Amino acid sequence: MWIMDIVHDSVVDGEGLRTVIFCAGCSHHCAGCHNPESWGMRSGKLRSIVDIVREAGSNLLTDITLSGGDPFLQAEGMSQVAIELKRQGKHIWAYSGYTLAELQSNLDGNKRKLLACCDVLVDGRFEMQQRDLSLPFRGSSNQLIWENMDGKWEKHDLCCSA
Repeated sequence: MWIMDIVHDSVVDGEGLRTVIFCAGCSHHCAGCHNPESWGMRSGKLRSIVDIVREAGSNLLTDITLSGGDPFLQAEGMSQVAIELKRQGKHIWAYSGYTLAELQSNLDGNKRKLLACCDVLVDGRFEMQQRDLSLPFRGSSNQLIWENMDGKWEKHDLCCSA
């Protein structure tokens, strides 16, 4: 899998202390993107699933955030990573430029597995016209935070607060 970086001890990429896996590849190309170097599918470094799980799971104090790029563009490998990290008891957030509705209507088996492993999804493309720095854990007001409640997705309390 192509990974930009794995960053430990983040407090800005989801609730609590998190290890963030920054995936390579994004087809959304949002104007004002905070990580445009991740757009190329072969950006970053080629790493094995075992290596990614080992490093991301090594910090016992952190949960996991999948970011990018867009982790759903590498759903085959990222679903395997997420399944293993869930087995370790990790709570998983994922950021995607796709909306939840887009993901649910166009899920192949790997995307379905990856989405099922996510406890929280921050969805939607970054929109510069809707940029709002007061919003927790997202950059623009069109992006929503969804919580997976046993397979039923509900808007997270943070989606509507400033």
